[in-house]
Amino acid sequence: MALKFSKRRRGALLTHLILSVAVLLIASPLLFALIKATQAGAQVVGPSLAVGRHFLDNARVAWEGAGLGQYMVNSAIVAVCVTFGKTVLSLLAALAFVYFRFPLKSLLFAAVLFTLALPTELLVVALFDLVSGGLHWGNSYAAIIVPFLASATGTLLFRQHFMNIPASLSDAARIDGAGPLTFLSRILIPMSWNTIGALAVIQFVSAWDQYLWPLIIMQSEGKQVIQVGLSKLIDTEGQSSWGVVMAGAILAIVPPMVVFTALQEQFSKGFALGQDK
Repeated sequence: MALKFSKRRRGALLTHLILSVAVLLIASPLLFALIKATQAGAQVVGPSLAVGRHFLDNARVAWEGAGLGQYMVNSAIVAVCVTFGKTVLSLLAALAFVYFRFPLKSLLFAAVLFTLALPTELLVVALFDLVSGGLHWGNSYAAIIVPFLASATGTLLFRQHFMNIPASLSDAARIDGAGPLTFLSRILIPMSWNTIGALAVIQFVSAWDQYLWPLIIMQSEGKQVIQVGLSKLIDTEGQSSWGVVMAGAILAIVPPMVVFTALQEQFSKGFALGQDK
């Protein structure tokens, strides 16, 4: 028994050691940026990894001097609107695909899944022509919110979750006279908070990290998003204050980290075989 316990303990220690090394490797770029954000002057571009005392100064320059505060407000507006819109539309689409009967339903769902194979970069030209020339939304929040409200990932996630819910609940609700929206709001949504939380984390981070499309469609500096704002901190002539750049990058990841930390339990449970526990 003692020998078996010793082997089990050594195995657990080895597993924890491997996981600790893996976490350290994954987190090393963030740790490097955090250290450099505390440095200033020539120390930033040097090999020194000593923690400095200039983080607050660098953060103040990035926040006020470079206007990252306004960029973060803009990104927050976009991310919240996209997350809320995608969640609502995904819930409605999944409700239709699971509980409604209509012609070509399987084919339409396959078409929705096919959009997962189409990266945004492939659609940029056509999307720009539609948004700017057709809808005249150029240089507006609508241009960077509306095109991203539809979500094949969210539709698939909610569809698989709804299919795990017993059909007897739908039949009982129908017998009680509940309509589709009542069934959705009073039964499906309360049973889907973990899935909603998981999708919210994904969509918020994705919307927060938008770069290419806002860079193309948004001309007003006052409405630009944080990722484009960060790129403006980098001087093309190589004279960038890299301590300020790193401090700006650290500030930019705080909101997604807060959202993930707040919803990490829902995020974990939402992907546990598609079942809420």
